[in-house]
Amino acid sequence: MPVEDSSSPPPIIVIWPDGQEQRARLLARHQVVDGWMYKIAVTLWNANDRGEIEPVTFRTWVDAPQHVRPVAGVDYDQVETRWIPPPLPVSDPGRPHGWVLQRIDERGRGPAQGILHAPDCQEAPPGAPVLGLDQALDQAEKPGMRLCSLCDAAGELDPMIRGFEHIDDDE
Repeated sequence: MPVEDSSSPPPIIVIWPDGQEQRARLLARHQVVDGWMYKIAVTLWNANDRGEIEPVTFRTWVDAPQHVRPVAGVDYDQVETRWIPPPLPVSDPGRPHGWVLQRIDERGRGPAQGILHAPDCQEAPPGAPVLGLDQALDQAEKPGMRLCSLCDAAGELDPMIRGFEHIDDDE
């Protein structure tokens, strides 16, 4: 067995749909809502433009642990690992769900502006329709929108807007 280069990504075993196993390299692991995704690099045979068979390294994301297993004795501590941040506590778990939008009149100049509040915030406009999470996030990302810090709408929504990094699978 060849000596592993300590600077290269550690080995991992890929489990193919038909049950065969193959050694690959573990490039990254990211926690997702329902488990883990592992980015692997696996070398396969491929026919090039001249019809010659050559080894090619493919990189892809796979579900873990369904499609990978560790190699005994290998340390994976140095692999890039991203966890989903723990949910922030709601300032008042008994507060009504959702958010409401307070529109700020700018007399038609510039983009629409507003503030998102919890429905029971003292600054929230009375009778405003309650927005669900997706609607609130859509509003929060618009230019000129702010999140109320009095009712902690900012504490609840800001991490969801800025706290999750996009998984880049083009590497």
